[in-house]
Amino acid sequence: MRVLLPFGIGILLQLAGPFSSWAEVSGNLVVVGNGPEQVTIETLARAFEKANPRAYIDVVWDDHSKAVEMVKAGEAQVAVTGAEDGGLAAAQIAWDGIGILVHLSNFTKEVTKQQVADIFSGKVKEWSELGGPETKILLIDRPRNQNVRDAFESELGIAGKIPDTAKVIGRDDKVVKTVVGTLPPLSAVAYISLSQGLSVVSGGVAVRLLPIDRVEPEVPTVKDGRYPLRRPVLLLFKKEPNPLVDAFVQFALSPPGQQIVGETYIPLSRK
Repeated sequence: MRVLLPFGIGILLQLAGPFSSWAEVSGNLVVVGNGPEQVTIETLARAFEKANPRAYIDVVWDDHSKAVEMVKAGEAQVAVTGAEDGGLAAAQIAWDGIGILVHLSNFTKEVTKQQVADIFSGKVKEWSELGGPETKILLIDRPRNQNVRDAFESELGIAGKIPDTAKVIGRDDKVVKTVVGTLPPLSAVAYISLSQGLSVVSGGVAVRLLPIDRVEPEVPTVKDGRYPLRRPVLLLFKKEPNPLVDAFVQFALSPPGQQIVGETYIPLSRK
């Protein structure tokens, strides 16, 4: 399934000047993924193409795709993911936190990282066990193979432990609507890309993000590592040289590329 999304025309025109240093490569590049990075990758791809008139990047996005396996099989050249793979080279282009989303009325003050693991492995079943309301916990999970799920399970050490009774929802907007629309005696909890979570909270949606280990889920705390749930945004590709792949990775890490990435995610710190 090929999806081409609108991109930031203004940003591209503003930054067009510095792109000339990437204007020597040509050919076709397929970038695949299944997580929340789609709009960011589309914008990077269109900006890269603007600098390289003889290069074409096809962004293929599917919630159920196995991006890493597609690169290994030669069906794509770059996979966007949140975990490294020993068989492929990896380049990190950003950080993203993983936010724990609940309804605004849920007065649970905070949780520890261990309590998040206990919630999503089914050990804690009611919010009152965490100082919250007398309601049962409705777990919202994400589809298998989505990189945000892989990173979440890995960070918490709960791979394969999320109960099958959890409600599985792929799209972030549907996750938010489900959390908002779940009423007592149930109170929903979901994990979501922090960039998406902060966006809906600032937009006035009736949800909140729980602090973890007394650290607020914010851009500075994710960037410096104080917030304990974060994942890298990675580009994975075969280890043998490929000038077009190398140029795209270098562009994503360049100041213009990092400005685009920073519109949604947390760009890398540069000394």
